[in-house]
Amino acid sequence: MKRRGFLGKVAGGAVAGVAGVTSAQEKQPAIASGPLMKTPAVIMAPRHDGVEVVWAVSKLSRGRVEWKGEDGGSGTAAADRFGFVPQGDEILRVKIDGLKPGGKYQLRAITEATDGSGKEEGPWKKFGTLDPAAKETSFVIWNDTHQNAPTIQKLHASTPRGDFLLWNGDTCNDWHQEDWLVPTLLHPAGQDVSEDRPLLLVWGNHDVRGKWAFKVPEMVATPGGRPFYAFRSGPMAVICLHTGEDKPDNHPSFGGRVAFEALRKEQAEWLKQVIARPEFRDAPYRVVFCHIPLRWKKEVPDAGYEKGGYDAFSRFSREAWHDSLVAWKTQVVISGHTHQTAWLPGTEEFPYGQLVGGGPQPERATWIEGKADANALTFVMKNLEGKVIEQVEFKPLA
Repeated sequence: MKRRGFLGKVAGGAVAGVAGVTSAQEKQPAIASGPLMKTPAVIMAPRHDGVEVVWAVSKLSRGRVEWKGEDGGSGTAAADRFGFVPQGDEILRVKIDGLKPGGKYQLRAITEATDGSGKEEGPWKKFGTLDPAAKETSFVIWNDTHQNAPTIQKLHASTPRGDFLLWNGDTCNDWHQEDWLVPTLLHPAGQDVSEDRPLLLVWGNHDVRGKWAFKVPEMVATPGGRPFYAFRSGPMAVICLHTGEDKPDNHPSFGGRVAFEALRKEQAEWLKQVIARPEFRDAPYRVVFCHIPLRWKKEVPDAGYEKGGYDAFSRFSREAWHDSLVAWKTQVVISGHTHQTAWLPGTEEFPYGQLVGGGPQPERATWIEGKADANALTFVMKNLEGKVIEQVEFKPLA
């Protein structure tokens, strides 16, 4: 399997990973929004009653978000959970609550330097809230962009708007430099990716690599504040899981920085509770997103970690979650990681299908358009030239 060719010809993950990031970073346009706002306001973590807005600033600033709806409602979000006005010297985050399910809205971020030296108003941006009761939903999936600017720019130009954009892991190669975080997560390849399609992120194994990886949660909002979450969009119930790394926690390359065994166990207990909730238990369509596949074309018992091997599929995660996924009647698991497209139909042993997207280079990249209505849930995977690579369809369960 040739999934790591994008990292260059240098042997060894760390050296090759740094080389890949440097090349990608050089291609990215400089981020610029204003003297105070370093990035656009990114609309993240859509819910039925709101979203969260994240943007980068150049100095200590206060932030707020004004919003207005097509129904004539309007308001300002300007408080955090602890009673402060949102403020920071690098990142500002504002959570908007109290909106209507399926509502159509606009928002803009306003930034003020705390020393009185300036104020900026961002442009108005469209977004919608999720609607669990809607008759249909449409959405877009990306994966494994790895800071490849030409791929991200083409994805942004090619993929349609939708109820959400789900970025299914590996936004980066690693986080060995702190200043890679902002342009990669909040202004990838100079694109404003969350305009009229709020962003959801599923963590990939490269997103947790490097000494600055612990800062990713500061810049990424999720519906429940954890790297695993669940939501309903129309007739489709979605569960997003964090598969962690592609090697055991004690692998020497991680330097004692990761604890994914505990996180998988926590998700296993959480999963049992989620699938019992009525809106998930009775959903017509049931989908799981996780970065590393839970199944693969050729599964070997020994990945050879001591010789530089890695997991093409997450056996650790599957062992923790499989029973619940089967009990839930999961129809499909959608992943990335391998940089090879694949469709594995369900079997008697593994009733859920496994759909896997492509790699970071433009010639290997793919995107998936998903649609669900009363008749079917359909996923169409295309390359950047618009050619259909895979198309799968599921009939409603209930």
